[in-house]
Amino acid sequence: MNKIYFIREQKVMIDSDLAELYGVETRRLNEQVKRNLSRFPEDFMFQLSNSEFENLRSQIATSSWGGRRKPPFVFTEHGVLMLSSVLNSDKAIRVNIQIMRIFTKVREMLTDNLSLKLDIEQIKKKLASQDKNIELVFRYLDELLEKQANPEPRKQIGYKRKDEQ
Repeated sequence: MNKIYFIREQKVMIDSDLAELYGVETRRLNEQVKRNLSRFPEDFMFQLSNSEFENLRSQIATSSWGGRRKPPFVFTEHGVLMLSSVLNSDKAIRVNIQIMRIFTKVREMLTDNLSLKLDIEQIKKKLASQDKNIELVFRYLDELLEKQANPEPRKQIGYKRKDEQ
């Protein structure tokens, strides 16, 4: 899971990480991809820009990539799935199955987090409306207490005596 990155609003894996998992050299993986380029449209695989590559390197404290001359290719979930057909070996198939399971877990975690965030927002809204209601109740109580403290003289009803007129 620590080899899945969020770039261009997509979950992706870097070619060198995939090559390591598949047990092949990065250049061999990229050669196979280039031979089958029609299987990898831009929503399956893309090359990082220099700034994206530098940003990614700064996020990873140790540079295990050595001296790359070009920014790496990254593969989306669909691109990783397509790699299993290009790298047709038993190990590639096993690794691919594991990667797909991890992508599924990541998606589930994101969905769970989203539902939790929505629940929290609903609770916040309820609390905000309750705060307003409580404030309103206190305002009415203050008005009632003030009326009790400073009562207006009541007009008496009924017959008046002559000496009161």
